[in-house]
Amino acid sequence: MNEDPCIVTSAPGKMIVLGEHSVVYGKPAIALAIDRRFYCKVRKSQDLTVNGYRATAGMHPHIRSVLHDNKAGNISVEATTDIPTSSGLGSSAALSASISLAVKKLFGRPVDERSIAEDAFNAEWFAQGRASPIDTSTCTHGKGIALNSPEGVGRHLWDVSKGGNKWAVKEIESPDMTFVVGYTGIHAPTGPIVEKVRKFKEHNRFAADIVDEIGLITLLGMNAIRRGDKEDLGNIMTDNHKLLSILGVSCKELNKLVNASLPHSYGAKLTGSGGGGSMIALTDKPDAVCEAIRLHGGVPMVVHTEPEGVRVERSAPGSGEFALE
Repeated sequence: MNEDPCIVTSAPGKMIVLGEHSVVYGKPAIALAIDRRFYCKVRKSQDLTVNGYRATAGMHPHIRSVLHDNKAGNISVEATTDIPTSSGLGSSAALSASISLAVKKLFGRPVDERSIAEDAFNAEWFAQGRASPIDTSTCTHGKGIALNSPEGVGRHLWDVSKGGNKWAVKEIESPDMTFVVGYTGIHAPTGPIVEKVRKFKEHNRFAADIVDEIGLITLLGMNAIRRGDKEDLGNIMTDNHKLLSILGVSCKELNKLVNASLPHSYGAKLTGSGGGGSMIALTDKPDAVCEAIRLHGGVPMVVHTEPEGVRVERSAPGSGEFALE
């Protein structure tokens, strides 16, 4: 007897180069897709299951949100990834984008990048309580993404409005640069950290000024990327990290890896929501940065930009070959 039709999809992870946290409040940000992906093998099912386990109420809010938005029935998901979870590298956004594509294909919904990005963003918002479309747009589209960039910077893709904020999503050229990711090994869920910043910003004018300052230096970083000026971009990244530290979203482990990387880098900073997760260093000496990160307790990964966004696969790592219907 033939198995029910299934589909395998994947989406890339991402790294935020500049602008995390301030982007939640409509400020500019820059992110690049990276060559690590989240893979999902999906089929229709009587119950929602993930990797063989039935999902009870409250589990897997990202998947539940995508199913709700597409008016779809339950699915069985087999997921695998080479993106560390809760690492600041977009694992939940990549999951949401890949699930959206699979659900649309399985249940006969219209498929286009904008609607996938919208599904994924709604899923992040539902799971975290507040979000920006930077992660989900990057994991959907691939390449480089700028939010709220100046006129003439980037190719317009779509606009997103939610929670009183509006973001213009644009594609930017992926710079030919080498980054090293340093993973702290600390799982840091995004939602509580985003909520911490929200409370700090709403009750402290100083925190609101820091958010504004992050937005301003991100605009300077966009110009540095356009010029291909790695030295200027690196300095701005380091300044961004200092501001994020003042905002209270760094930690001693992230600071240790950033400081260890700086002698071999143009600049370094945390990436993503913070509290743990990962940092990134812009460098021409990836081996030296990897060694410095390793010596200071981190797990280094050399990453490259990824031109492809969400896509249908013919196989997923560790899961064998899948015959797609």
